[in-house]
Amino acid sequence: MKQHLRHGTPGPLPLAPAAADPAELEREAGVARLFELHYASMLRLAVLLGADDPENVVAEAYYQIYRKWRRLRDTEAAEAYLRSTVCNLTRMRIRHLQVARKHVENPPAPLDELVASAESTALLHDDQRVLIDALQRLPARQREALVLRHWLGLKESEIASAMGISCGSVKTHTARGLAALTQAMEARR
Repeated sequence: MKQHLRHGTPGPLPLAPAAADPAELEREAGVARLFELHYASMLRLAVLLGADDPENVVAEAYYQIYRKWRRLRDTEAAEAYLRSTVCNLTRMRIRHLQVARKHVENPPAPLDELVASAESTALLHDDQRVLIDALQRLPARQREALVLRHWLGLKESEIASAMGISCGSVKTHTARGLAALTQAMEARR
């Protein structure tokens, strides 16, 4: 058995850390539960919103909610906070890549030439590819509004909260997105 000296007195080393903080245990359990229930849907959301690295976007969203867990006023609202974080991180990542591509001499291949991750590929069936391609060509806000409304089935107020815009703007982005998506789908026939 290993021993250490404390004021000249040998004694055994503690084998386990001191009792964990109950708030810390609650946070870890809450985030783990959130992960089990919503990881796949958050990953699909990031893919549908056009994230080039959806796994990293979702991982960052979970990290952010883990850090802010104690400040959540209502842990029942954690899913909405997570969804909003995925939307914001995807939007920021797309903006960052657009700026970076403007400053690179040899820009990377277009998104349709990139190899998708195995998880992303598994999430999308061949019969959905045409729709997904048309969805990816929409402006980001229209794409977000349509995905949140028609894929997640959120109400206008929930979409407005997730996107950080007014309900009127949600209606506008949804209507314009549907019109553009319909036009794009009809043009491909």
